[in-house]
Amino acid sequence: MTTSAPTDPTEKHHSGGFPAQEQEQPGLTDETRPTPDHGERSYRGSRRLSDRRALVTGGDSGIGRAVAIAFAREGADVALTHLPEEQDDADETARWVTEAGPKALALAGDLQDEDFCAEIVERTVAELGGLDVLVLNAAYQKDRDGLESLETAEIDRVFRTNLYAPMFTARAAIPHLKPGSSIIVTTSIQAFNPSPALIDYAMTKAAHVAFVKALAEELGPRGIRVNGVAPGPIWTPLIPATGWDAERLATFGTDTPLGRAGQPAELAGAYVYLASEDASYTSGAILPVTGGKPL
Repeated sequence: MTTSAPTDPTEKHHSGGFPAQEQEQPGLTDETRPTPDHGERSYRGSRRLSDRRALVTGGDSGIGRAVAIAFAREGADVALTHLPEEQDDADETARWVTEAGPKALALAGDLQDEDFCAEIVERTVAELGGLDVLVLNAAYQKDRDGLESLETAEIDRVFRTNLYAPMFTARAAIPHLKPGSSIIVTTSIQAFNPSPALIDYAMTKAAHVAFVKALAEELGPRGIRVNGVAPGPIWTPLIPATGWDAERLATFGTDTPLGRAGQPAELAGAYVYLASEDASYTSGAILPVTGGKPL
């Protein structure tokens, strides 16, 4: 949970657009201006996830870091995956987790690798003593000029990262999940309102919705819940690394009813809810956190 004082949501975080900037994929927190808010100073836990063991893919920065921090402050041990070039970000996330008291486990590698997807599950179970919550969050997106110029190698990278990796990871994790466990998938508003310049990314996010619904039906009788969170425009290192020009960044998030982009910290509570006992009768759901944009 966050601090309880009510605030005007239109003014709670950075309003307006963002300055021109560009990064290479996958994007790093220290190079992102302004720095995203992951709840480092604001999230206050209440032990809603005590004694849980969580694995968060893409947990080094952005939404993944916010989830890792929130889970830790709710009492969960957290394993997180990251690319080798994101080591500094991953170390910083792990520091926030351990400062809260629980264990942190940073796992470097590329989720496009099927063997790595299985390895992260096995290492989480071995080093944290089990697995209760799986957050399939890691993703790759890039601005496209048009389908006719979209290279096959780029399609493969998007699909292997956003589609194959969640399936590989969930497949490896399911045998370790017990009744009461939870799988949470980060989908997107792009699944419902796709942008032409993100056509391949939007396709994968739409597939996540089907994945959540089908897997929830399969695993429900085993007492395992499966849900998704659909973020709207959220300010993370992925955005400067998407390849958008100054005009696109200057208007990022301003077309929402709340008039601004969201911050990673504003999604953490959704993941905590879906992982907690409060959501014991919630499965197959897609929870929008979109600044008021409809799905």
